[in-house]
Amino acid sequence: MTESEQDPVRRDSRAVEAVVIELLPNAAFRLQLANLAQVIAHAPGALAANFVRVRPQDKVLVELSPHDRTRGRIVKLLKKD
Repeated sequence: MTESEQDPVRRDSRAVEAVVIELLPNAAFRLQLANLAQVIAHAPGALAANFVRVRPQDKVLVELSPHDRTRGRIVKLLKKD
């Protein structure tokens, strides 16, 4: 079994594309989804450990929390067009 199959919370989360609109303290970001909803997401340790820079107007893939749809976690920085 993979890690996501074992953890029921991760299985229920959904990943969506978003655009970074504001940088917040403590490695948090305000994101805007395609449906114009705004969420607050944090960067996981892997992004910080590998010195990945997330800036305004970057496109990212974010997993929304199943408990609070206004919170999320950045999973991946998407390529620029």
